[in-house]
Amino acid sequence: MGEPSRQPRRTQRRAVAAKISEADSLERSYGLEGWTPKIRGYALGENFADTFRVRNGAIAVAYDGYETFDDRFGHLFFAEPFSHYRLRVEYRFVGEQARDAPDWAARNSGVMVHSQPPRTMQRDQDFPISLEVQFLGGLSDGNARPTGNVCTPGTRIVYEGAPDTSHCIRSTSPTIDDDAWVTADVLVEAAERVVHYIDGLPVVEYGGVTYGGGNVTGHDPAAKPDGAPLERGYLSLQSESHPIEFRRVELLPLEGR
Repeated sequence: MGEPSRQPRRTQRRAVAAKISEADSLERSYGLEGWTPKIRGYALGENFADTFRVRNGAIAVAYDGYETFDDRFGHLFFAEPFSHYRLRVEYRFVGEQARDAPDWAARNSGVMVHSQPPRTMQRDQDFPISLEVQFLGGLSDGNARPTGNVCTPGTRIVYEGAPDTSHCIRSTSPTIDDDAWVTADVLVEAAERVVHYIDGLPVVEYGGVTYGGGNVTGHDPAAKPDGAPLERGYLSLQSESHPIEFRRVELLPLEGR
């Protein structure tokens, strides 16, 4: 989604302690079994122009079948919801942005956690009601563009001890200008606590997750009970106009799942 505007408080950096070696691998090298696409303007399950595909053992998001992007934001949902877990995703941006896509979406993608059930998304809805772990790549222009940020389509969070109405909050990660693989970890403890890590270091932490706010359009109001805690939901990989590859999509369920 859009560029983060809120600056973070520097937190103590420490290596990720949780082990992911016993995690369930969610991606399948032989196909997209267990995943369902939802692309704006299309029915649930319709993978327009083979947007989501498996390539070289990774889940790839590609736009070679698009003449123009036309705000066809997409999300690839995993089959089941979770509440307490550790997620690990390795990603890298590749190639050029789709034609006529918004400038803010260049080298911009992410993984959505605590997403609404995909079956409740409307045909023309742009983003799922969720928390976005936003992945940004640097633009090689000398400007800071951290990755692992948090954005809140249809949700609200408590950040640094107070309710925060910013749409996106910047993490403390460095800017990554090249197309190297980046490792993102997310620790999710229902609505109470969420921590993002980039390459093993914590970059943003928040909690008090509820439904609320804006930055989502075309949704069914019944799917957004503002003020209610958001304690569990689905995972989805984002298609936001810039080609990206996801590999080692792994999830470790924790107590309370």
